[in-house]
Amino acid sequence: MKKIVLKDIAKSLQVSKTTVSLVLNNKGDVHKISKDTQKRILDFARKHNYKANHLARGLSRGQSETIGLIIPNIADVFYSKIASCIEKKAKEYNYTVVFSSSNENTKTEKELILSMMNRQVDGLIIASTQQNETEIQQLKNAKFPFVLIDRHYPDIDTNYVIVDNHDGVKNVTQHLINLGKEKIGFISIEPKLDAIKQRLYGYQDALLVNDIPENKEYIKELNNNNYQQQMKGVIRELVGAPNYVDAIVFSTHYLTVSGLRELRLINCKVPDDVAIVSFDELSAFDLIDPAITAIIQPVNKIGNYAVEILLDEMEGSKTSKESRKILKTELVVRKSCGS
Repeated sequence: MKKIVLKDIAKSLQVSKTTVSLVLNNKGDVHKISKDTQKRILDFARKHNYKANHLARGLSRGQSETIGLIIPNIADVFYSKIASCIEKKAKEYNYTVVFSSSNENTKTEKELILSMMNRQVDGLIIASTQQNETEIQQLKNAKFPFVLIDRHYPDIDTNYVIVDNHDGVKNVTQHLINLGKEKIGFISIEPKLDAIKQRLYGYQDALLVNDIPENKEYIKELNNNNYQQQMKGVIRELVGAPNYVDAIVFSTHYLTVSGLRELRLINCKVPDDVAIVSFDELSAFDLIDPAITAIIQPVNKIGNYAVEILLDEMEGSKTSKESRKILKTELVVRKSCGS
C-alpha cells in the first residue's frame, strides 16, 4: 500500500495542506478550524495510518520548510519585533526562519536574496532597500514565493504588507493643530524610501487642509548615516530665533531619541517650550517624563499577515491576484504634546 502523505489528505478532503498540518499538530482550535473539519482530517489520518515525517515530507515536496527573512537591521527595535512575530507565526505552521540584515545596502540585499535561494528556502519575506527592482522582478518572473514588508515597489505588482504612513503622520499633525500648534517642525531622514516620503506628504497635507502655510525652514532632512551629528544644529535652528517652532514631528523613533537628547542639552522643556510627537515608538516612550505621543505601527499584524500570505503563495492556495495589505496606524496621545 502506498504510504499516504500530507498532500494526499488535503486533496482527498478538499482542504488546504496548511489546514491539514495545523490539525495534525493539534493547532486546529487555535486557528478556529471547525470541529467537523478537524474530525474529518483526524479520522482520515487514522484510517490510512498517516505518520508525519517532517524531513521526508520536506524532501518529497522539494521543500526545506524554511522561510528566509531579510530586514535592514535586526538591531532596530521595530524590525526585531517584526522578526520575532514572524518567527512565532511561522513556527505555528512548522516552518523555521532564517534571518539576515542588509544594513540598508543594496548590494548586500542582492547577495542575501541569492544566498537564501541557494539555501533552498521555500519563500522570502523582505523589507527591501527599494533599490533592487531587477532582483524583485526576477523573483516575480521566476514565480518564487515572496512577500515585501514595510517597503514595496509601487511599479511592480507583488505581495506586500505595509502601513499607511501618510495618514499616520497626517493624523498626528492634525492633533497638534487641534491643540493650537501652527509652527510645526518636521525632522526626517533623506526621503529615499517611499515610506519616508509618505510621512512628509502626510505632514504637508495636514498643513494644507488647515490653511497653514508651509515653511521650508521647518522641514529638516538628515543623512541616515550622520543624523546624530546633524541633529544638534537642526534642533537649535528649529527652537531658536527666528523660527521658534511650537511643535516637532519626528519621522522615526530613533530620530525622536536623538532630538530629545539635544533638547535636554539646551534645556528646552517638553512640552512647555515645544511639543514632541514620534512616528513609531520605543517601549520606554511611555515611561520617560514626559511620556512621548507616538504613532504606533501594528507590528503583530505585519508579521502575521506576511507569513499567512507567503504560506498561501507557497501552498498554491492563493488566487493569481497579488495580496496587498495597507494597515492603519494608531495614535497614542501622551504628555509630550501638551495634551
